[in-house]
Amino acid sequence: MHRRDFIARSALGPVLAAAIQAAGADGEPLRRIALGDLEVSRLILGSNPFFGFSHQTAERDQEMRDYFTPGRMVETLEAAAEAGITAIAAPVYDHWIDLFTQYREDGGRLRHWLAQPDPARDAMEDTIRRAVDAGAEAVFIQGHVVDNQFAAGEAETVRRWVGLIKDLGVPAGMASHLHTTHLEAEEAGFPTDFYFQCLYNPAEGYLAEQRERALDAIGRIEKPVIAYKILAAGRNDPAEGFATALGRIREKDGICVGIFPKEQPNQIAENAELTRLNSD
Repeated sequence: MHRRDFIARSALGPVLAAAIQAAGADGEPLRRIALGDLEVSRLILGSNPFFGFSHQTAERDQEMRDYFTPGRMVETLEAAAEAGITAIAAPVYDHWIDLFTQYREDGGRLRHWLAQPDPARDAMEDTIRRAVDAGAEAVFIQGHVVDNQFAAGEAETVRRWVGLIKDLGVPAGMASHLHTTHLEAEEAGFPTDFYFQCLYNPAEGYLAEQRERALDAIGRIEKPVIAYKILAAGRNDPAEGFATALGRIREKDGICVGIFPKEQPNQIAENAELTRLNSD
């Protein structure tokens, strides 16, 4: 089922449509949260679809790669800014750095890049430095990388990477697909400013109990936490997914949601309005 069908069939369908129409280009700003000393919109744009990471099928991956030309990426960034989104979480890829650097030089309005380095272990420190040199305003270690290091008994390696980010003068974070990892990092005193918590573990499927455990873990962390995959990579009803995530996290916390507007051009406006409706 497409997102528009989910929205139309939900009780929020008419309310959401009316709110988007009423907001228009002059809609109220999205609530802000603080990641260290960086203030960003509570709703952060995810970039997985830009690079063909659908977490669905290989055919869907290719469809996303074909759709997201550089021009469409720029259009999406501007549409997100129009909706009140101020930040994007994106990896440290050459073509992304080139595109986002040019976008900002050309006056693009979505200004904040939260870099998500995911290279091989021996390249991580150089990649972190490169992200900061390229203008990233915060850096968080990608979830699979973190999970693999913790599973291998190398949590101190992640601590060292987080410390390097701090030493470079930008807010530092880490991501995980497991509900236990960030709690362990907090207990061990990692020098993090924020966390990215996946609500599901894709390796085990998208199960309701995973979301429940992840949201419970977020509720136990005092630092800001960004919940991601709140729609289970397109598997959840958007109205329900936003309401559940935003209903459980606290005002200090945010969400990160990717979009694929090929067949549903109102996705960004819908996401922004669902964030507003559930942030009161």
